[in-house]
Amino acid sequence: MDKASLRSSIRNCLFDIAPETRKQKSELACQRLVNTRAFQDASTIMMYLALDYEADAGLAMQEAWRARKTVAVPKVFWENKSMVPVQIDSLEGDFSIEPVSGVRSPASDLRTALEQIDLVVVPALAYDTQGRRLGHGGGYYDRFFADQRLRAVRCGFGFCDQMVECVPVDDTDQPVDLIVTDEHTYFIEP
Repeated sequence: MDKASLRSSIRNCLFDIAPETRKQKSELACQRLVNTRAFQDASTIMMYLALDYEADAGLAMQEAWRARKTVAVPKVFWENKSMVPVQIDSLEGDFSIEPVSGVRSPASDLRTALEQIDLVVVPALAYDTQGRRLGHGGGYYDRFFADQRLRAVRCGFGFCDQMVECVPVDDTDQPVDLIVTDEHTYFIEP
């Protein structure tokens, strides 16, 4: 299956998950995430602000703050298709919403140095057990992961419904080191 077809198929699957079920599955995935060694050992974690149909890592963010970890989220610059990690201290802060995609971006400019990030929790539409991920098609995380200053563990985060046999990839696609879903944690062999 090509990328466009797989994106459409998985998006439809995610839209079909009832909101209460999505909330429960997100909570289970967060519990799995906070129990990983990567999360436990991290001082600074970059997460994402979920779209309505994505796995919500909010509970893991709350746990990170309780453990006195620094939490950053992407601040997206649509004009040049880039993003930078920006520290947040609450999910109640000031965020702007991009009208077309619905992506929330923090108003804050308190940037986090790439070298300080220990763990990046990344969304995608699909994953496979080889660590390949299919994003939304903008390449934002692929460009972000390609920066040599970033040495963080890369963690895919989502629902078991997003696991597929094989994700099609291009030369610029960047894999993850582990994947956490509501049902499993997959450790990718290097």
